[in-house]
Amino acid sequence: MVNPKKIKEVEELTSLIDSYPVVGIVDLTKLPSRPLQLMRKKLRGNAVIRVSKKTLIKFAIEKSKKPEIKKLLDYLQGQPALILSKINPFKLYKILQTEKTPAPAKEGDIAPKDIVIKAGPTPLPSGPVISLFQKLKIPIMVQEGKIHVREDTVVAKKGETITAEAASLLSKLGIEPMEITLNLVAAYEEGVVYPKDVLAVDEEAYKKSLIEAYLNALKLSLGIAWPTKDTIEFLIKKAFIQAKALGLEANVLEKGVVEDLLRKAYLQAQSLKSKVGI
Repeated sequence: MVNPKKIKEVEELTSLIDSYPVVGIVDLTKLPSRPLQLMRKKLRGNAVIRVSKKTLIKFAIEKSKKPEIKKLLDYLQGQPALILSKINPFKLYKILQTEKTPAPAKEGDIAPKDIVIKAGPTPLPSGPVISLFQKLKIPIMVQEGKIHVREDTVVAKKGETITAEAASLLSKLGIEPMEITLNLVAAYEEGVVYPKDVLAVDEEAYKKSLIEAYLNALKLSLGIAWPTKDTIEFLIKKAFIQAKALGLEANVLEKGVVEDLLRKAYLQAQSLKSKVGI
């Protein structure tokens, strides 16, 4: 017999899925509970995170009446949870990437930036922990029974692997150098599922591509004299300049040309006058 609690959970999950236009799958693998709670608070008003068992999420997606929602089943990986929002998937992904939460470092983590233990007093008493400072070559002294760091010391440079000793000391000092974001694997909206690699738009590169496309289109339109809102002014100026050049070459006595013809005749006369010595 199926547990009534599981039936109720699936019904609640299905109701949530059907209530929000955007339904996403986030992978919570290795995400500590504290950063998750902080992210929930930060996302309040923008998104709802619902954690449940993978099998129950699967049943809820299958039960949903949204068209093509079952495509999300391909992205149930790791420790999945639902994220539900009224914000379009691309904006939601961007929000998740900017909402970073500090977290403790673990052995084997990669330092996101230079990790520095600042000079000054620490809450640590003198004792066995001194060996950690020594292994990491951090200059210290003991004052009033507490360990003081004598100068700023980098225990892991950006991109380096954090050692067990560094992770242990950072934890004891209450330093949380890691930055955690929710791993949005895929998001659904109006029958379309957008995987992470599609949502991760490089905005600067996208803007650059749009500018290049616009300039190339403008160049092509001008080259074939195709009148558009953006090219008509350039084309009229170009036509005027070409017509005027033709008028000057053919000595056409028309308004806009005759003034230049008179100026041209005057300059030719002056040149001839200087040559004959008049």
